[in-house]
Amino acid sequence: MRRARLPLAALMLAATAAPSLAGEAIHVMKTSGCGCCVAWMDHLEANGFAPTGENMHGGMLVQEKIAAGVPPTMTSCHTARVDGYVIEGHVPAADIQRLLAERPDAVGLSVPGMPFGSPGMGPETRREAYDVHLIRPDGTTEIFTSYAKGKG
Repeated sequence: MRRARLPLAALMLAATAAPSLAGEAIHVMKTSGCGCCVAWMDHLEANGFAPTGENMHGGMLVQEKIAAGVPPTMTSCHTARVDGYVIEGHVPAADIQRLLAERPDAVGLSVPGMPFGSPGMGPETRREAYDVHLIRPDGTTEIFTSYAKGKG
């Protein structure tokens, strides 16, 4: 009888571990009908995240950005939350993964504006140069990653 329980226990353990295999949950707040936001969410999903979207009116989205501690100079079209951090704009999945691995004392990351060629904003081969900024709790920022102009 005892042997019969062992496979069941292993199956139950595997079932409880399965959600972590689906990827890190990331909640994206955006305006309705924004194609670049959806394209960014597709980029996240293709890179192992599990994004969920929430459509918000513009004023409510701005309030979320302010409440999250995103400085006005760091804003973009969408705001996301992942594991205690804020992700503002078209931040590449690799930078979010690095942030989660390193766990710095920070509000989160931002790609201000909507640079062409950032994830969700057109082909990377033709991208304009842009920076990913780390937002500190005091509102200051520093460069987290720099992306050179794409070739092609």
